[in-house]
Amino acid sequence: MQSADSVDYDVIVIGGGPAGTTAATLLAGAGRRVLLLERLPQTGFKIGESLMPETYRTFSRLGMLPRLAASAFPRKYSVQFYSKSGRASAPFYFRETDPGPGSTTWQVLRQDFDRMMLDNARDHGVDVKEGAAVREVLFAGDRATGVSADLPGQGRRELGARVVVDASGQSAILGRRLGLREIDPRLKKAAIWSHFEGAVRDPGIDEGATLVIHTDQQKSWFWYIPLPDDRVSVGVVGSVEHLVQGRGGDLKRVFWEEVAHCPALGPRLAPARRGMDFLATRDFSYRSRQVAGDGWVLVGDALGFLDPIYSSGVLLACSSGELAADAIAAALDAGDCSGRRLGAFGPRFLAGMDAMRQLVYTFYDPEFRFSKFIRRFPECRLDLIRILRGDVFDHDFSRLFEALAATAVPDAAGEPVMGDLR
Repeated sequence: MQSADSVDYDVIVIGGGPAGTTAATLLAGAGRRVLLLERLPQTGFKIGESLMPETYRTFSRLGMLPRLAASAFPRKYSVQFYSKSGRASAPFYFRETDPGPGSTTWQVLRQDFDRMMLDNARDHGVDVKEGAAVREVLFAGDRATGVSADLPGQGRRELGARVVVDASGQSAILGRRLGLREIDPRLKKAAIWSHFEGAVRDPGIDEGATLVIHTDQQKSWFWYIPLPDDRVSVGVVGSVEHLVQGRGGDLKRVFWEEVAHCPALGPRLAPARRGMDFLATRDFSYRSRQVAGDGWVLVGDALGFLDPIYSSGVLLACSSGELAADAIAAALDAGDCSGRRLGAFGPRFLAGMDAMRQLVYTFYDPEFRFSKFIRRFPECRLDLIRILRGDVFDHDFSRLFEALAATAVPDAAGEPVMGDLR
C-alpha cells in the first residue's frame, strides 16, 4: 500500500460535478498534475438545470463554449416571475446589463451537461477515474496529505497530494468530518419535481425562459424550465412543514394539489404527459464555516448550497471551482499550501453568495411586490438584473439592499424580512 506521505499528484479533486471539473480543468491547464475521482456515472436528474449567464466567462476559460453551442440545449435569454394571481412580470432580459454574447445561456439536462464537463476535463489533461469511491481524506496532523480511495480494478489505494479539493457535493466529505456545516434556519425547504413532455412553451425568444410561478396561497412556488426534446422540468418548492409533514409522502398527490393552487401553471401542463417519476429532496440551505485549511479546499455544494429559486447552483459551483483553482495555482507556485493562502478566494466568493442569499430572503416575504418596488426605486432595476444573471462577485449592491430593507416587513421577532420578486 502506497503511503500518503509521498506526493502522487499536485491536486486531487473529489467529485466530478461542475465545481470539481472546473477546478480540475483550470489547474491541469496551468500545468499541474491533477487527479479527479468520481464515484458515480453522470446519470439521472439533478437540480440545477437552468444556467445563469455569468457562467459564460467561466465556460470560455474552460473551453466549453464550442460544446455548448453545438448542443441541443435551449437558449435562455431571460427570467420571468408570476404572482399568486397568475399575473406575469415583464421578462428580465439579461441583455439589459450586457448586450454581448454572455447575455445568453442554456437550459441543460444535467446528466448530459455534467458528462460534457467531465469529458472536457479529461481532454484538458486531468487524470479522471470514474467509479472511484473516496473513503477518507488523509491527514498528517492538521494538514491534508491525500486520500484513501477504492479505485476500479485496483482496490483500496492511498494517494498523496499537495492539495485535496472536496467537490463531493452535499456528501461534503471534509465538511462533515470537520463539523463545518451551518444550516440557514430561514431556508429549510423541500422540493418535488418531474419532467413533462408536450407542456406549453412561450414563443420566440421567450421559449427558453425560466419561469418562477407562485401558488395562490404563497406557501410554495414552481420552477418551469424548458429542456431539449420538448421536455419541461417542473418542480414545486415550499417549507418542509408545508410540503412534507402530514401529507402522507405521496409525491404525485402533493405535486398536483399544489398545481391546483397555481393559476398560471395549470393551463401550461394541461396538454402535457409526465416523462419520469416524481422525485423529492429536502433543500436545506447551508454554508461551511471555512472554505479551506492546510492542504484542503471546499468548492461547490461541499462549500455551500443555496435555495434554487434563482438557478444559482451551477454558477456558484463553477465560480467557486474557478476562484479556488486560481488560489490553489498561486499557492502551489509560492510553495505555501496553508489554509490562509488556499482560502484567499473565500471573501470574494462568499460576498457574492451572500448577495444572492439576500435576494432569496426577499423572495420569501409574501407581502413584498416587485412591481411596487421598481416603481419606488427604478434605479435598482439593473442591480436586480445583475443578480439574476449571476454578476455578483465584483459589484457593490449596498444601494439595492438598503432599498429592499426600507420596504421589508418585520417578522414575528421584529426583524426586517426581505420580500418577493414578482
